[in-house]
Amino acid sequence: RKSSRGDFVFSADRLIRLVVEEGLNQLPYTECTVTTPTGHKYEGVRFEKGNCGVSIMRSGEAMEQGLRDCCRSIRIGKILIQSDEETQRAKVYYAKFPPDIYRRKVLLMYPILSTGNTVIEAVKVLVEHGVQPSVIILLSLFSTPHGAKSIIQEFPEITILTTEVHPVAPTHFGQKYFGTD
Repeated sequence: RKSSRGDFVFSADRLIRLVVEEGLNQLPYTECTVTTPTGHKYEGVRFEKGNCGVSIMRSGEAMEQGLRDCCRSIRIGKILIQSDEETQRAKVYYAKFPPDIYRRKVLLMYPILSTGNTVIEAVKVLVEHGVQPSVIILLSLFSTPHGAKSIIQEFPEITILTTEVHPVAPTHFGQKYFGTD
């Protein structure tokens, strides 16, 4: 909480990159032969077609650059969900996805998972667009045990990747990252 914004963003970007890379490791791939600039053959891998990212706006957008750094041409959709201050119910205000999202593997980006309500609503919208929960990988930096359990109870097939599970989530993440605190 007391770190400078620059130090905070640097550390957050490093964590984002780690969780994005692990998410990419979970995606399907095919083996291929790569010819290096020196003419040597190398047995490598290539992602199968049909992957995309979806960021839950606003804080999820902090993870987009980390994904683009690893996959320059990946398609990224967006969804805006706001929680009501009093009831904590999540409401969808905006959703824009690649038109063929129902055929893609989805990296769902949301850095701070507290109650799980926002992610559950996002997954419901993805399901309404034909996405199977089993092809959704949630990329998160910090998660509460309650939030993770809530999501798994609602969608047991979803994969959750996070850097830390702790009873208290740093809800100030978006404000500190974007400098709006």
